[in-house]
Amino acid sequence: MTPADDRQRIERMPGRRRARLTPAPGTDAEPAAADDRTAARAADAKEAGPNDDRMRREVPPHY
Repeated sequence: MTPADDRQRIERMPGRRRARLTPAPGTDAEPAAADDRTAARAADAKEAGPNDDRMRREVPPHY
């Protein structure tokens, strides 16, 4: 396999303005289910540090 084969490619979509990228190698193109995301967050919460709760509450300002 050449380096060009394991990279994302641009696919032109007929009749559309925008092209799309093929999925990156080693990734899953399907979105994760909500249950999977909440399970991942629960696993992260078990390993939470002292500032993690504050960081989740604070959000950047929107301009």
